[in-house]
Amino acid sequence: MSKLNIPKHVAIIMDGNGRWAKKKGKIRTFGHKAGVESVRSAVRFARQNGIESLTLFAFSSENWNRPAEEVGVLMDLFNFVLNSEAKKLNKNDVRLKVIGDTSRFDSKLVEKINKAEQLTENNNALILNIAANYGGRWDILNAAKSFAKQAAAGSLDVDNAEEADLNQFMSLAEQPELDLLIRTGGEHRISNFLMWQCAYAELYFTDTLWPDFDEQAFQLAVNDYSDRQRRFGMTGEQVETK
Repeated sequence: MSKLNIPKHVAIIMDGNGRWAKKKGKIRTFGHKAGVESVRSAVRFARQNGIESLTLFAFSSENWNRPAEEVGVLMDLFNFVLNSEAKKLNKNDVRLKVIGDTSRFDSKLVEKINKAEQLTENNNALILNIAANYGGRWDILNAAKSFAKQAAAGSLDVDNAEEADLNQFMSLAEQPELDLLIRTGGEHRISNFLMWQCAYAELYFTDTLWPDFDEQAFQLAVNDYSDRQRRFGMTGEQVETK
């Protein structure tokens, strides 16, 4: 497969943990714990195949509505992963970035996030974005607030503003445009994830439940992406002659 067809930025909605656990006669949280290995696999695949940014939807702003026990396990799991994986990420030249409204997390978790980000901030092989307490509408609203403040201060000309002027305040502004969005678990929606960034992304849906999403499954998604013609509003003929 040509390196030219490798997406620079891939995002994944990691869905199906609960159903995977139920199929095995286990409680939902068993599936979340099993999904950690799929995260390791996805990071390994991205790093080995030249993907520059990998964004994983770990916890949405709507997930607070889940049963308290499940939310508690997810928070514990987030703590565990930060403790166990930060040094491994650093050793493998992977930069960790957490996007989302972290103000709702307890202070110890926020401190661990900050330490992990600082530890890995100079790494270049891959940027691993973890979306935690994240929502696409929140991201756009947050950017709009920052835009409004700049405009009020006279730093931005609202009448002549362009998309790039708002984009600079989005969570992933400094990273490559999103090329490929993968959703596991069989659902066909983006669930308030990276709504701004998905404007021209290719969408790939698979029935594979997240704990079963291994490097081979990731390869199938990338192969599918590589076979598509991305037109960005042009005709197929225009793209072929560029």
